[in-house]
Amino acid sequence: MRVMGTDTALVRAVLLDGFTRIEEGVGQVLDGLTAEDLRWRPDPGANPVGWLLWHLSRQQDAQLAQIAGEEQVWTAEGWQERLALPYRPRATGYGQSSEEVGAFRVADPALLQGYAVAVAGLTRRLLHGLDAEGYARVVDEAWDPPVTAQVRICSVLEDAAKHLGQAEYVAGMLQRR
Repeated sequence: MRVMGTDTALVRAVLLDGFTRIEEGVGQVLDGLTAEDLRWRPDPGANPVGWLLWHLSRQQDAQLAQIAGEEQVWTAEGWQERLALPYRPRATGYGQSSEEVGAFRVADPALLQGYAVAVAGLTRRLLHGLDAEGYARVVDEAWDPPVTAQVRICSVLEDAAKHLGQAEYVAGMLQRR
């Protein structure tokens, strides 16, 4: 789908609303959680709430920074060092083993919130900077049809919403245990 004229403003508004809901939802999930709560797993193979929120932000950061032509806020703003996770510098959580997920440790839930806010800033900069041609620009030719920026951004939003829902569910289980 090619974005034209005033449609660009509508697309931007819808995407901004969706990503704002993700940012707010991360804060709501984190509210009242401890560092220990972030690591709780419903069973040994499940993803903990903290890891889900980190992964949600990492995938958004990595994919949208690429579209924006910017360095990921993970490294550019020092979040890799602040969160001090035992993962490769460019890890996003995709494809991690249960053991790697189990190694997730964050000292303070506010750090995850800070990272999510920083990623939301990148997202807003990207969305405000795209015009119709920017949304239509091909960003991945490995697919048939090739993936445009608009399609990739929608995919990132969908993935973030799914992981936020998973984090909400795990947080609910945590509260009821």
